Amino acid sequence: MRFSLFFLLSFQLLFSQENELSTASLELIKQKVTYDPSYFSIPYPNGDVPMDKGVCTDVIIRAYRKLGIDLQKEVHNDMKNNFSLYPKIWGLKSTDRNIDHRRVPNLMAFFSRKGVVKSISIKAKNYIPGDIVCWNLHGGITHIGIVVNKKTKDNKRYMIVHNIGSGQVLEDCLFDFKIIGHYRYKN
Repeated sequence: MRFSLFFLLSFQLLFSQENELSTASLELIKQKVTYDPSYFSIPYPNGDVPMDKGVCTDVIIRAYRKLGIDLQKEVHNDMKNNFSLYPKIWGLKSTDRNIDHRRVPNLMAFFSRKGVVKSISIKAKNYIPGDIVCWNLHGGITHIGIVVNKKTKDNKRYMIVHNIGSGQVLEDCLFDFKIIGHYRYKN
């Protein structure tokens, strides 16, 4: 009896988190955002680039912020304490709280360390609302988006909220590029 109650409560909590992140992500597509990869000096903690600007990582950051989770602070603190475990792609010798959380490889390292790493699959049923998906577009260019609880027209898979150049949008793009990361995160 206790096990069944625990399982039911755990399932309800997980389902609630999926819906919260999905809802927060879908709210973002209502905002007009111009794709802008510029470096911005932003406040810390809870800093954000101008609300009418952003990239793919800003979708993730803004969705989690709606849930009260500040990825700027979370990523910065983890990088500060574990700098050697993060990518060295940019030649940095220390953290930069203005940009570290806005880089896909850093978010992948963070979600791998602090979240749940899920298997990469060619089956759409394995990607559910609340999942974070990362792609390699080509030539090492990375991308990130959130699986939401809206299905494609053919009802075969969930759609993605992301920003790949046209602002924060809802699209059927799960298998458009090579998937290189699949995560769940809730602190």
